[in-house]
Amino acid sequence: MKKYNVLIFPAGGENAINIHDSLKYNIHFNLFGASSLIDYGKELYPKSNYCIENLYISDENFINHFNDLINKFQIDLIIPTHDTIALFLMENEKNINAKIVCSPLETTRIAHSKKLIFDNLKNKFYCPKIYNNIDEVKDYPVFLKPNIGAGGKGTYLAKDYEELFLKLNSNNDLVICENLPGDEITVDCFTNFKRQLLFVGPRTRERITMGISFESKTIPLSEEIEKIAIDLNNTFVFRGAWFFQLKRDINGKYKLMEFSVRQAGTMALYRTLGINFALLSLFDALELDTNILYNKYDLTLSRRLKNSYNLNFSYDNIYIDFDDTLIINNKVNSKAMAFIYQCLNKNKKIYLISKHSTNIYDSLKKYKIDKSIFAEIIIINELDSKSDFIKHKKAIFIDNYYKERKEVFDKKHIPVFDVDVIENLIDYSDI
Repeated sequence: MKKYNVLIFPAGGENAINIHDSLKYNIHFNLFGASSLIDYGKELYPKSNYCIENLYISDENFINHFNDLINKFQIDLIIPTHDTIALFLMENEKNINAKIVCSPLETTRIAHSKKLIFDNLKNKFYCPKIYNNIDEVKDYPVFLKPNIGAGGKGTYLAKDYEELFLKLNSNNDLVICENLPGDEITVDCFTNFKRQLLFVGPRTRERITMGISFESKTIPLSEEIEKIAIDLNNTFVFRGAWFFQLKRDINGKYKLMEFSVRQAGTMALYRTLGINFALLSLFDALELDTNILYNKYDLTLSRRLKNSYNLNFSYDNIYIDFDDTLIINNKVNSKAMAFIYQCLNKNKKIYLISKHSTNIYDSLKKYKIDKSIFAEIIIINELDSKSDFIKHKKAIFIDNYYKERKEVFDKKHIPVFDVDVIENLIDYSDI
């Protein structure tokens, strides 16, 4: 199998990050990212594989600029990560110089509009009651959602006629839906190019912030959820990864809120169980037969905002302490070792500098750390100053002891770091 170049566009959203993480170690694909605005994508990709340009689909020259980018990176496959962009690319598929990894145009168009979704499903048992106008509403509250949109943005619960009237006056492209007061779930699915629904995985939506599930748990696939998934798959032509959202009505029955043909960020939950939606979708786009390997055990995903750092200096030499730095509480500091190996991959030199009281080589052996990792092992007396043994100017110093860091900083004028900062020195675009 040849190695294919894959463009993730846009590259910086939560779902785009999950796609990147799903594929970054796969031997069959080279990853590239592109965005119109500076986003987290710049932290994920090597500079040679990432592009920030004027790539707005509203620009009349977008297709020409986009094809220039495709030709520059020699892109074979494109994974769109936004609903509107997915629709635009599918509408212009014949003019795009690479294959779009997405469901067919008609399904993508319907997924983009909640009105089209409900119009196509109005006789289904899982379709909520949709009101065509304000006069049809007899029971309150009712739920309002933008016809075009995602992530819960612009939604509103109208408690009476006056609230509903005001909201409809301010936005005439709202869908009026029966209120669904029960719990909400997302169901991740995969359909192959033969229209076979190979996987259906429901998960909870807990701690929702910015429309994103910051906590999600796997739940059993009930007969009710499976019937809805099968019927959706039979009604529309899906391809690759897709998902839909359900919410219980006042009688405890699940009703459809929406479905989407893009990949969701929280699909990372099922990726941990063996369902790599991004990889499956790429193989399917190449019309390769895919199989499902599913580790069936309970799993909870919990996410948080995470920082990334770009340190604006270069160094070739790392001086690092042993006790309470490389070894903490009688355990190897795995983040420190990850950083060390990344430095070795970049041909930087590691110097172990310590006042270790016993035989350092026995201690390294005890913790299964190979001495050859280090360009030099420097063991000094308790009264010695570590700054006297640092010989390189283009260097950094890592030590848990403030007094040592302060002395090195004052005498050698190089960057010094405490143990908690080691993780921030790791270049995640190079892992």
